[in-house]
Amino acid sequence: MNGTHHSHHTPIPLQELAQSIQATIHGSPEVLISGLSHLEEASCGDLSFVVKPKFHETARHSLAAAFLTTQPIPNDPRPQLITSHPLLAMATLAQQFFLPPLPPRGIHSTAVTGLDVRIGPDVSIGPLVTIGDRAEIGSGVTIYAGVHIGEDTVIGNDCLLYPHATLLANCILGHRVILHSGTVIGSDGFGYAQHKGRHHKIPQLGNVLIEDDVELGANVTVDRATFGSTIIKQGTKIDNQVQIAHNVLIGEHCIVVAQVGIAGSTRLGHHVMIGGQAGLVEHLTIGDQVRIASGAGVTNHVESNQTVGGRPAVAHNTWRKAQVLQYQLPDMRNELRALRKEVDDLKQQLHDPSTPSPSS
Repeated sequence: MNGTHHSHHTPIPLQELAQSIQATIHGSPEVLISGLSHLEEASCGDLSFVVKPKFHETARHSLAAAFLTTQPIPNDPRPQLITSHPLLAMATLAQQFFLPPLPPRGIHSTAVTGLDVRIGPDVSIGPLVTIGDRAEIGSGVTIYAGVHIGEDTVIGNDCLLYPHATLLANCILGHRVILHSGTVIGSDGFGYAQHKGRHHKIPQLGNVLIEDDVELGANVTVDRATFGSTIIKQGTKIDNQVQIAHNVLIGEHCIVVAQVGIAGSTRLGHHVMIGGQAGLVEHLTIGDQVRIASGAGVTNHVESNQTVGGRPAVAHNTWRKAQVLQYQLPDMRNELRALRKEVDDLKQQLHDPSTPSPSS
């Protein structure tokens, strides 16, 4: 089966899918849908989505049984669900009807729990999970094999921890938090005091607080605070291999793309978007709704509603102009050399009037 295809063991009438997303149906509501897929990879029985009219031609050549689209596709007899946000509608349908089943509920016999652990109802705790003393785990939580949960941790309801995620001592997860494989929450912040040529470790005595509906990709590292808390606020989504240092605060509903590094005590407002491989130095304040381009090196505070890029990061328009100019530098250099020669010739002519002018 294609890796991007998501199927359902019992086909679902299109009418039922339409009702769940409040879409208008063009065509037969009785068509049965057994999966979701991209246009190019769809097979019969699949529902696919058409984000913009420019993809109508691709849709006509698709094998999909039906489409999610913003407006009817001309000259195509297949049923269509009309909605203003087809990609969001597809996500909603995937969540409601096409997710793979969660593992069986219960606690595996090889899981190890410490003293005074509190575990809510309807949980799934997989093989070789270790849970430290006094940990609290809410209802509906799913914890896959090999996860480590430290002492005095708190995990809210309906969280999902994939294999080999690590939640170290005293750290707190809100409700519906997702930690992907290899992610480490609560590793020590990188703090040392230099004295007489040696680096003396500063104990990291704080914790990490992750609010509701946060998702962290694979191999993300979030350091515990030196004192207080490193905080990721509700709704923020973080891609793979991101490093978040001690005492960072990330505001609500931010997007942080892969391989970003955020140094200690930097604070992000809400709805900040950071492109891949950007780096932010310590003790910065990044305002609300700031956009930081991929690969940017941010070394100064950024006011709200700004877009920045480059290394060091500057206003996005300035950076774009500089990017264009750098490719013009060879021609500009040649032009400068020609102008310099012309100036030298003019100077020579003024000094010695008998010298012929460059135009003669």
